[in-house]
Amino acid sequence: MNFSRATLITIAAILAMVLLGLLALGKAPLRANMPAGGDFAVRTADGPLALQDLRGKVVLLYFGYTYCPDICPTALLSYAAAFRKLSPQELEKVAGVFISVDPERDSLPHLKEYARFFHPHLQGATASPTEIQEIARRYGVFYARQPADASGRYAVDHTADSYIIDGEGRLVARLPHGAMPETIADELKRWMR
Repeated sequence: MNFSRATLITIAAILAMVLLGLLALGKAPLRANMPAGGDFAVRTADGPLALQDLRGKVVLLYFGYTYCPDICPTALLSYAAAFRKLSPQELEKVAGVFISVDPERDSLPHLKEYARFFHPHLQGATASPTEIQEIARRYGVFYARQPADASGRYAVDHTADSYIIDGEGRLVARLPHGAMPETIADELKRWMR
């Protein structure tokens, strides 16, 4: 079968558009088949924090751990970039919460320092293993500690989605890992209204 050069260029262009469309879909907010979400209570270096304490604010929620080599820092860098796209007035209507699924290693002072390194509007938090399990279950988050290596280091596999909770405490959107800061900022603005 011989294709003309124009036909091959047309096919390549169509494939490129389909691929770009699929990539864009992969970074768009997900609103179908949302987990239940709901109130939670965690601890921070500054004291207890409950989701109900943040009523009136749009909450950007992430589950991870501070020893994560790449996924967590990438997500939190995107959060920081998204926060910088908000006006000071908009930023006051937002709270970022990073819940550690590795409370054995992530002390509260370390979590505070880690989260604030990325942005002052990010709070590092954790809870007991049983409490984290319950919160993660309600948000559809999977995590599993891997066996330690010879030096005692271990990784924790975890869901890398971000969760947006509106000012009334309802889980309203889930963003896949790799969502662009613009997408995150737009989604935060959407739920401020």
